[in-house]
Amino acid sequence: MMSKADEPRKRPGRTRSAEPEAVRTLERGLIVLRVLGEQSAATLSEVARFAGLSASTTYRLLQTLRQQGFAHEEAGIWQVGIQTFVTGRAYAELDGLVAAAKRQMESLVAETGETVNLAVLQAPDVMYVHQVEGRGLMRMFTQIGARSPLYCTGAGKALLAWRDESDLADLVGAGPYPAFTERTLTSLAAYQAELAEVRQLGYALDNEEREDGVRCVAVPIYGAGGTVTAAMSLSAPASRLGDERVGELAATLQAAAREIAVRLGGQRA
Repeated sequence: MMSKADEPRKRPGRTRSAEPEAVRTLERGLIVLRVLGEQSAATLSEVARFAGLSASTTYRLLQTLRQQGFAHEEAGIWQVGIQTFVTGRAYAELDGLVAAAKRQMESLVAETGETVNLAVLQAPDVMYVHQVEGRGLMRMFTQIGARSPLYCTGAGKALLAWRDESDLADLVGAGPYPAFTERTLTSLAAYQAELAEVRQLGYALDNEEREDGVRCVAVPIYGAGGTVTAAMSLSAPASRLGDERVGELAATLQAAAREIAVRLGGQRA
């Protein structure tokens, strides 16, 4: 029998009973935001009617959205706010990136037979936004939307190598970093040295640092303004991606990345 001293202590903060209500409030707020997007401009009573909510609840939600920049009110008329545009632009840019890269990624898989991934920065991780699967018996699969730490992925290195070093600790953390394999770089100093080599070579290598038996070659993709906007990586079992093949595959990836950069309005170099 468990004594009071043995009973697990309740964690401070929000109680479980409050969590469903918070989710419900969020759901209602998103409904109100959707109504603003559909109606373009509406009065409080109109928003409440379309959302199926009371005027008082709708008003509180609109005020919260306004404070966060997602709603704007003038002379009693409510519209979407500037933050909605910022969020939507991020989605549009991501969609444009995938469209620009898709054909080249398919060509790479046809040429090499290996899996090719497209990733963007979501510090402290990389997020994979598109993949074209390889044709080999052993194929590397990454779920779209999945994330991996920046410090142990080829894509992460390609995304960060050309950034200001003063930003690194904020983006990847000060370390030490958890080791996934015996090859994982676990300190900021080691990671900085690795990024210096990436800049010199023009491509990055994940040398079984995230998963034993898996290697990745990755290159940056430049967007408008000449900044690195994404990374493209080729993944394969280490048995098929030996050192003698790395340079050749990196050059192939770089050529494809230049073509994608042209479509994005970036640079060829």
